[in-house]
Amino acid sequence: MTFRSAFSRFMASTALLGGVTIPSSLAQQTEDGTQVRLPSVLTTAQRVEENAQAVPISITTLADDKLETLKAGGADIRFLSARVPSVIAESSFGRAFPRFYIRGFGNTDFDLNATQPVALVYDDIPYENPILKGYPVFDIAAIEVLRGPQGTLFGRNSPAGIIKFDSVRPSQDTSGYVKGSFATYDTAELEGAIGGAITDQLSGRLSVIHQTRSDYVDNGFTGEQDAYEGFQTTAARAQLLFEGPKDFTALLNLHGLSNEGSARLFRAGILTQGQRGLNRDFDRNTVYFDGGAGNPFTQDSAGINLRLEKTFGEGWAATYLYGRETTETFSRGDIDGGFGAVFLDDPQSPGPEFGPGFIAFPSQSSGSVDDLVQQTHELRLSYDQGGRLRGQAGVFLFDEDVQITSQSFNTLAPGQPVNGRATRSQASNSIGLFASVSAELTARLTVSAGARYTEDDKDFSVERSLSPFGAGPLGPIEDSVGDDQISFDFSATYALGDTTTVYGRIAQGYRGPSVQGRLVFGNTVSVADSETVLSYEAGIKSDLIADRLRLNASLFQFEVSDQQLTVVGGQDNTVKLLNGDKGKAYGFELDVEAAPTEHLRLTAGMSYNKTEIQDASLLSPGCGAPCTVLDPVARTDGNGNPLYSINGNAFPNAPEWIANVTARYTIPFENGDLYAFTDWAYKGDTNFFLYESTEYFQQGYWEGGLRVGFAWTDGLDLSVFGRNITGTDALTGGIDFTSLTGFVNEPTIWGVEVRRDF
Repeated sequence: MTFRSAFSRFMASTALLGGVTIPSSLAQQTEDGTQVRLPSVLTTAQRVEENAQAVPISITTLADDKLETLKAGGADIRFLSARVPSVIAESSFGRAFPRFYIRGFGNTDFDLNATQPVALVYDDIPYENPILKGYPVFDIAAIEVLRGPQGTLFGRNSPAGIIKFDSVRPSQDTSGYVKGSFATYDTAELEGAIGGAITDQLSGRLSVIHQTRSDYVDNGFTGEQDAYEGFQTTAARAQLLFEGPKDFTALLNLHGLSNEGSARLFRAGILTQGQRGLNRDFDRNTVYFDGGAGNPFTQDSAGINLRLEKTFGEGWAATYLYGRETTETFSRGDIDGGFGAVFLDDPQSPGPEFGPGFIAFPSQSSGSVDDLVQQTHELRLSYDQGGRLRGQAGVFLFDEDVQITSQSFNTLAPGQPVNGRATRSQASNSIGLFASVSAELTARLTVSAGARYTEDDKDFSVERSLSPFGAGPLGPIEDSVGDDQISFDFSATYALGDTTTVYGRIAQGYRGPSVQGRLVFGNTVSVADSETVLSYEAGIKSDLIADRLRLNASLFQFEVSDQQLTVVGGQDNTVKLLNGDKGKAYGFELDVEAAPTEHLRLTAGMSYNKTEIQDASLLSPGCGAPCTVLDPVARTDGNGNPLYSINGNAFPNAPEWIANVTARYTIPFENGDLYAFTDWAYKGDTNFFLYESTEYFQQGYWEGGLRVGFAWTDGLDLSVFGRNITGTDALTGGIDFTSLTGFVNEPTIWGVEVRRDF
């Protein structure tokens, strides 16, 4: 599909949705005589609270019952995948280390010091390392997805976009809730919060979540029943808000996380050479592991945020933000996903010596973040007197130190001892200077412009003390990378009338250089230079039919220069960074919300993302497993292995089509409401690696959810819910260096939940 045809589809879809009418025969007033209308959506996407319909950014917000339903049943942060236009989330690390993609732009790198072009901002603090990004979602006021480069208003460059989480803040009003649920596989969740006044000037809020699931996956190789896929996650947040004299406020946020359970289950034999999709041998409840020592995963994290605000009068204010995040994480797994190896095959043996499927060699490894400390400072001065001009400027400081250990194990030896070990450390420092101004030129036209100067430096060191292949110690190998860039954005918003706004935006984003070196399995360190992205976007935001239909649509095109790409796994089971000459993408997004009647609420979202790597000289190794690579062979490497041209391929993990639909219907009674809520999400055809293959590919599929309950007027709510209610089994990623191994989506979950608000 060309950009012209995508534009045609965009205009047709917009016209179709814009022409939706609600029959006048449907009730247009509530029972108390007020007008049926959609509530306004407030956003802080531009660091001030304003109506999202007036912001020149493609935004989707999740809140209230929709958010609560999507994360039911012990879900982790990956529940966002395909639930928002142009957003995908996946992980080869299980309930931690999520990898997010916005408009197809992300990073498949699984290493523990990887960087990502999508930023997660939690209570105004950017979480840089992916291992921090799996923090549970609880007691959240709203989640906002800001698509496209964001760099001149938030503390960290984010060339693909931002996913922003805002916790419910303390207030002088007493409020809270408690809820509990029990579901399939003994999945249990207890969550609650309480907040209110401590003194006339001090208020507080305490929030807690505890999620558990029993092991339910058997090990068919050892005969152990219920060996894997359990978890126990506990997180808490304590906040104190001081509202002092002379317009001074201070908000302290203390939070922590304990997470343990099974690491990601890699499943050998669920793919068949020359075929697409999961094969008939796939059994969600059984794996065949000879390693992993229980596939353990543990994580302990803690953090502190401090926000100080002072208003000086005449529209001037100063804000200081401090954040400190720490974590220690360990994960060990059976990476080949099966048992034995082909070279062990003995014709005299009564049973198979390897499987399921073809296992070229055993692979069992662990990765640990021995220590990670991230510290950020942001000082911002803003001006907003409610007139035609507002602006802000500030400085942002980022500092991160991380120490990582990688190990491999001899699966075939008694006791499965460590046979490979490497340690690496990275110190990252960044400074950013940013400014943004917005001016209302006329009653209808507002223009905004921003700029940011960023300087990044990284010092990397890696050393191998033991090699699984008999090679000697190596290193330390050290490398230092750095860069400085100026990024910018410019936008214009024009009100066509009281209910419709159009906008245009040009933005340049930047991601600093990256460095990787996994010396357990290799001997080299790779570096990727900085990448920059130039994005063009135009959109329309409308509140139609007396605020009963909200239609937002955006059309975008962007180009990534020196795109950072990652070869993961492959023939030599390592991570190698590459720079592609260009990456190009275009597409559109639609967000629709409707209130046909007082008791019916509908939402729909859709996106099209066409991505393409453009570099005629860029080559990638293929899979070490017996897969079917569809790209042309350009040449061979020094060991005679083929190298494939990936010019023209789509970005990895970048489906062209994403769609979602929700519907909520309520039937009022004297003492409350009976309600039903359903949600459906579609993730389009997805290729998982830089090269294209028949096997490591998932065709598009739908997943659905359902909640039915009764909400009493006194705040009690009792419901039953289901996630993945049609039992869809789908591949979400693969391991390609030894066997046709993959990992899959979440199972069907049915449960019951009770909640009480007070």
